[in-house]
Amino acid sequence: MAKSEKESMFDYDESSIKSLDWREHIRLRPGMYIGKLGDGSSKDDGIYVLVKEVIDNCIDEHMMGFGKVIDVTITESKVTVRDYGRGIPLGKVVDVVSKINTGAKYDSGAFQKSVGLNGVGTKAVNALSSYFKVQAYREGATKLAEFKKGVLTSDPKQTKTDEKNGTYVEFEPDNTMFKHYHFIPEYLDDLMWNYAFLNAGLTINYNGQKFYSKDGLLDLLKQKTNPEELRYPIISFKGNDIEFALTHGNQYGEEYYSFVNGQNTTQGGTHLAAFREGIVRGVRDFFKKDFDASDIRASVIGAIAVRVQEPVFESQTKTKLGSLTMAPEGAAVKTFVGDYVAKELEIYLHKNPTVADAMQKRIMQSERERKEIAGIKKLANERAKKANLHNRKLRDCRYHFDEKNPKGVDSQIFITEGDSASGSITKSRDVESQAVFSLRGKPLNCFGLSKKVVYENEEFNLLQHALNIEDGLEGLRYNKVIIATDADVDGMHIRLLLMTFFLQFFPDLVKAGHVFILETPLFRVRNKKETIYCYSEEEKQAAIKKIGGKPEITRFKGLGEISPDEFGGFIGEDIRLQPVLLHKDSHLQRILEFYMGKNTQDRQEFIIGNLRVEMDKVDKNNVEDPEVLEDQEA
Repeated sequence: MAKSEKESMFDYDESSIKSLDWREHIRLRPGMYIGKLGDGSSKDDGIYVLVKEVIDNCIDEHMMGFGKVIDVTITESKVTVRDYGRGIPLGKVVDVVSKINTGAKYDSGAFQKSVGLNGVGTKAVNALSSYFKVQAYREGATKLAEFKKGVLTSDPKQTKTDEKNGTYVEFEPDNTMFKHYHFIPEYLDDLMWNYAFLNAGLTINYNGQKFYSKDGLLDLLKQKTNPEELRYPIISFKGNDIEFALTHGNQYGEEYYSFVNGQNTTQGGTHLAAFREGIVRGVRDFFKKDFDASDIRASVIGAIAVRVQEPVFESQTKTKLGSLTMAPEGAAVKTFVGDYVAKELEIYLHKNPTVADAMQKRIMQSERERKEIAGIKKLANERAKKANLHNRKLRDCRYHFDEKNPKGVDSQIFITEGDSASGSITKSRDVESQAVFSLRGKPLNCFGLSKKVVYENEEFNLLQHALNIEDGLEGLRYNKVIIATDADVDGMHIRLLLMTFFLQFFPDLVKAGHVFILETPLFRVRNKKETIYCYSEEEKQAAIKKIGGKPEITRFKGLGEISPDEFGGFIGEDIRLQPVLLHKDSHLQRILEFYMGKNTQDRQEFIIGNLRVEMDKVDKNNVEDPEVLEDQEA
């Protein structure tokens, strides 16, 4: 007789207690070690964490004074990393990649102020790889070990070698864990550049390209900014265990890049909070005026890097610093960073009156803009607060990105157009982590308009409140902001208008990698036995060939045409997202001016010059009249 659910609940005895080995635990709970798995569309997806964990060990060697070159090769499915440091001690080659709580980072004499501290990183890479290889070279001897999903498959033996000292690691992420994964080149480029900026004198050879920086964070901001848009030259300082750079641009919002021991803390932490406060204090002390903090920091572009012994991060992925002190000195991070930034900034402004004048003009401009929209902003916020009590545009989710709950890391919001599209997503979404914001039609083209329009336009105001980005990204409620529009001309237009809104008023949201485009299937190819969803013409042709015969082919033009049952498969585990990326050489204002400005003739010539004619439906051999063929080609 089957037990009832209530009876089963009380079947708790010794047999209920399970012990997993290190490999099983990592594969069962990968989120504890590398954050989310993901498919590579987001820069914090697991495959990038795997790459970082291996390179971090090479960086730690460099920081200790061993090895000035790192060779990295990344293909579609394989990663290889070779450093020229001391090399793993040969007797421990297997242990350091397969035994939890085994490593050199516990010995502060061997590694100081390193990123990795818990002896977990390479073990996670090993366990989550379908193939993993590690080879150490030390003083003319070498040892190699190979693994599959964390299981040792080779017999490690020590042999002689002529290779230079160092360590070689090769791995292939397990595609049963990282489904449909792909590396995005721009994310990897950013990763390599960050390593170079934070380690002056280090050379990283990545896929045939050299990454090298002489001036650290100054070089970083030079790459991230355009000289034409800056109010004054970039200010930079470097001291013991701290480096920072800053300037004012013309964009709305604040933009920061923060690092701890070479780790990009994308969610900031105590050091970033202190940096922002230090900027305000330094400016107020120099000008002897109590400027509003928001006016001082408006349009700031800054970078901060600190070195902390035994840093405390808020997760294994190390995206937010939780340390309160600069051990072993005992100085509070907040005090140390804030005092250093304020003091150096004040001294610099005394020595550079031209920069001080330019900074003051930018601050006063922000002050005027803030006061101009103060009235309408207050009214708009009151309307938004009332709307939030019953906001028909927003179907919210349970967990959010700005909350302490780890489930908030997966939070997403779909921005859709029309009731039918939002209805399909709302019925098929995961209410725990997926929200929906519905537009009533095409939003306003806001290029060239001031931020006043964000408060005057009810839809824009409700959207910024739903995202909680009015005062910066610290309160961002969703990790992924997903534009979900129809696959037609109107849908593409809405997509452009929304991207213009974000790039015009909240560019840091895009630059931080939070904005995505939802890819939905264009075709459904099926017979009585099988259904295949296709995202391109090539996939459609492959599906027709696979199914054979005369399958039923459906062309989806609008999201509302896809039933909720079908839609659930497109926004769940197999969701396809295209990140909105800005190339490092992109000039943001020029891009917006060209595509969304009034330069109609230039844009028309560009479109005509780049038209692509699809001839797959035109059989030239069966067209007798040349004029008809010309009309069809046109």
